Amino acid sequence: MRTFELAGKDDDNICALDLILAAWDEGLDCGLAPEQMAYAALFTALTDLVGIYGETAVQKLVRGLDRRLEVGESSLGRRTQ
Repeated sequence: MRTFELAGKDDDNICALDLILAAWDEGLDCGLAPEQMAYAALFTALTDLVGIYGETAVQKLVRGLDRRLEVGESSLGRRTQ
């Protein structure tokens, strides 16, 4: 993966993304499959969000992902509709 330099080094979101991408690369280098990394990342993210915001808020967030996936928001080869 790559380091994003779209924002200043002080941007915590970019820093967090860089750390996640580095961990992802390390997992792949250790022989883990991308889907294993993805499931681990989803599990970690969801359990942390539930701990911070509670189950009801995370359920609402997850329900909202359906439409976003449907329109291709997370696809690398985006289609315009």
